[in-house]
Amino acid sequence: MKINFNYIKGFLLLVLVVFLYGFAEKRNNDRKLDKIEVQFTQFENLYVSEETVNKLLIQNKIGVTSVGKETLDLNRVEALLNNHEMIENAEVFLTLDGILKTSISQRRPIGRVLGINTFYLDRMGHKMPLSKNYSARVPVLINVLPADVEEVFPLVDYINKDKFLTEHITAITRSRGGFYQLDLREADFVLVFGKIEKLDLKFNNFKAFYKKALKDKLLNTYKMVDLQFGNQVVCTKK
Repeated sequence: MKINFNYIKGFLLLVLVVFLYGFAEKRNNDRKLDKIEVQFTQFENLYVSEETVNKLLIQNKIGVTSVGKETLDLNRVEALLNNHEMIENAEVFLTLDGILKTSISQRRPIGRVLGINTFYLDRMGHKMPLSKNYSARVPVLINVLPADVEEVFPLVDYINKDKFLTEHITAITRSRGGFYQLDLREADFVLVFGKIEKLDLKFNNFKAFYKKALKDKLLNTYKMVDLQFGNQVVCTKK
């Protein structure tokens, strides 16, 4: 029986390739993390810093010298970051050269609720704690209880998404029955908004009134402007 050495050589070569691949893969997995990179999306790292993220990972034994690539659980790292009170969303991935990269979206406040327990209202409509690093320039919400957050959110969200309103409205005050009034940055009158309904109509009426009164230099002649009456803006002079 004639032995075909070409088959034997091919088989041995295949075994060698598989061995080398497995050996390289094991060495790669056994390597420690070489670096952790933190990237913030959307806006600056105002409420949680890169140092805070690194410290959080190190405290949970995820660092460049503490864990191998094979044992690193990316889902666990993402869950750890997403549980942070200032992080809205975190995505984590590992590069081939041993760098753990994190892409972080921070929570963004759109209102500040004043009271015994002061807190922010974020853009998702959830309570958000104050930050030791930065104070957001957002409208303050007065007489708004935690139970009123769902009610007031559409109003605060509307203001936040409108450049004109964001520049002019500084405070939102709730009274009994869910009636609201707004304070303005450069006007001395009280803006009565009423119930949180017909937002487009009321604010469009207000913008038209404000621009006309500003042009005619009449803004400081009013003590109250009421938006509750349909297409009308009812004004009371001083």
